[in-house]
Amino acid sequence: MKVGVFAVLFRSMEFEKALDYIASVGCEAVEIGCGGYVGDAHCKPVELLEDEKARISFKQAVDSRGLEISALSAHSNPVHPDPAVGEPHQAAIRDTILLAEKLGVDTVVTFSGCPGGGPEDKHPNWVTCPWPLDFSATVKWQWEEVLIPYWQDTAAFAKDHGVRIAIEMHPGFCVYSAETMLALRQAAGDNVGANFDPSHLFWQGADPVCAIRALGEAIFHFHAKDTKIDPINTSINGVLDTKSYRDEINRSWIFRTVGYGNGESVWRDIVSNLRLVGYDGALSIEHEDSLMSGREGFEKAVAFLKDVLIEEQPGTAYWA
Repeated sequence: MKVGVFAVLFRSMEFEKALDYIASVGCEAVEIGCGGYVGDAHCKPVELLEDEKARISFKQAVDSRGLEISALSAHSNPVHPDPAVGEPHQAAIRDTILLAEKLGVDTVVTFSGCPGGGPEDKHPNWVTCPWPLDFSATVKWQWEEVLIPYWQDTAAFAKDHGVRIAIEMHPGFCVYSAETMLALRQAAGDNVGANFDPSHLFWQGADPVCAIRALGEAIFHFHAKDTKIDPINTSINGVLDTKSYRDEINRSWIFRTVGYGNGESVWRDIVSNLRLVGYDGALSIEHEDSLMSGREGFEKAVAFLKDVLIEEQPGTAYWA
């Protein structure tokens, strides 16, 4: 395994300066944003697809610093019911897949997306309960009429170009848990898997270790991000919370740098179970800790993960 970083954290820095800093701190991999919600500050797929020299220079900038690209990311809602949002997001995913093929990157990270509650809606509708039965009918329509057809087509397109789709399980979108991830994979094929981010599972009450075991070979990429559940606010209000992420003291939970939400033993179990199911890719740090600067959160995360990751292949079990 390698320590990596989702480089949108450094979107205000010039690309090569960001790569210099990332390498200097001890990272070995970068995940690069290519559009959608995460922006394209460091990588504009359309421009690179049209310019081979620029594409070669882009790849060389990464390679020359001893880094590898763990994934290209276009975190989007491609099934957004408003075409003004959904169509550009679909284009971002498609262009990112084509660029990944050209760069020799095998994984593109995104979201499943969430449609509206019916054909006339203009806003996504994330359903969290089965009753009244309108909600169950909404989920059925979303999956059967929108989500599955889109991802069947997009997964086939990606496969034709030698690229895997890693869906980040994220509340607010149709795929938010191991169960929903496996349901989409069953419908769209084994070229669809997970970008496993435990931070979104912690606050839902799921155990990331159990989810890792359930997903197994369907884990294509990994985000290293933590969550701290506030025991006082959660005891009063539960975990569903729409307050701003900047209202930390009143929220039921907030995102934290790894090690500040759950201790070292939890993260050692996560890393060990990733090894058990055969994952040997990057642990891509995603900094969204509003109590720390980007620099401090990133550097603390690198140091923490260096102590818990497993780098070498296992030796022979001579005692067995």
